[in-house]
Amino acid sequence: MQTELTQAGPLLQPNGQLAQVGWARQPILDCNLEAANFYALKPLQHFRIKRWDYYAVFTPKRFFSATIADLGYAGNLFVYTMDFETGELHEEGIVVPFGKGVTLPRNSDTGNSHFEDARLKLDFSLHADHRHLSVSWPAFHNGLGIQAEIDLQTPSGYESMNIVIPIGQKRFYWNRKINCLPASGTITYGGDTETLTPTTSLGSLDWGRGVWEYQSFWNWASASGFLPDGRTIGLNMGMGFGDLSKAGENAFILNNRIHKLEQIKFDYTSGDYMKPWKFTDTENRLNLTFTPFKDRLAQTNLGIITSLVHQMFGRYNGFVITDEGEKIEIKDLIGFAEEHHAKW
Repeated sequence: MQTELTQAGPLLQPNGQLAQVGWARQPILDCNLEAANFYALKPLQHFRIKRWDYYAVFTPKRFFSATIADLGYAGNLFVYTMDFETGELHEEGIVVPFGKGVTLPRNSDTGNSHFEDARLKLDFSLHADHRHLSVSWPAFHNGLGIQAEIDLQTPSGYESMNIVIPIGQKRFYWNRKINCLPASGTITYGGDTETLTPTTSLGSLDWGRGVWEYQSFWNWASASGFLPDGRTIGLNMGMGFGDLSKAGENAFILNNRIHKLEQIKFDYTSGDYMKPWKFTDTENRLNLTFTPFKDRLAQTNLGIITSLVHQMFGRYNGFVITDEGEKIEIKDLIGFAEEHHAKW
């Protein structure tokens, strides 16, 4: 079921069909979205192609996230932060018609992402050995303001979870998930400044490009943290979208190396999200219980565009087994698991 891709090439053939389907440890495909071919009137295709860069950072104190997205007919910029001790969460976003002013790169390993207007500035830049996140939103949370200058180290040879899958006959999804990037810098929220250190803070990236069905559903779960011996451990699990017969995105990441998993079951009660979630895989290599402590409910209703997300923050407990057979005990690893319904 899990087809690993190792040959570099274009994402799409000249006729718009996927050139390859599967998963990879590196982003080896060129995201040539200009070859997409799913509408008879080519100019209309731009409005259905979706692109986003979603960064998240786990610190000892908080979860911080910033996103630049272009949904084709609108740009979507949002930032949110949550205090682990108090549970205080605040999120703000803006929608920009037709994505005016949004810059997103062709591929995940080159180019910068940017948006700036009178309200906020989001800038995600790539460098030889790190990614830099610059966020400035002075009016955030009634003028408290939020600013961040964060470096996410990109260790030499680090691996990421990359999948390319079809969605129906003509649509597709090309996604890269990076976990456990050591973070340094500062996050200032109101009058409080937190200094991030690589031994205590980790960042991640969800980089997505593709064409989805208008009505979509998915589950996603992720975490980035440390084991007692100092090694980094990351989780990435997903289901509910596209044709996963040749590859899914399920994996755990130990010291920046992918350990690929087969199918994973999300066992939870939709509508009662605070109940513990259970995760098990088909090879008995993963067994985790996720106990939520916070429900981030994010709703958008713009008529023909709707989105409903329950992103649950909580702690993972259980074990995973590496490709080499080592059993890794996971205790109180903070992460999230979500249910997402969208019409977009």
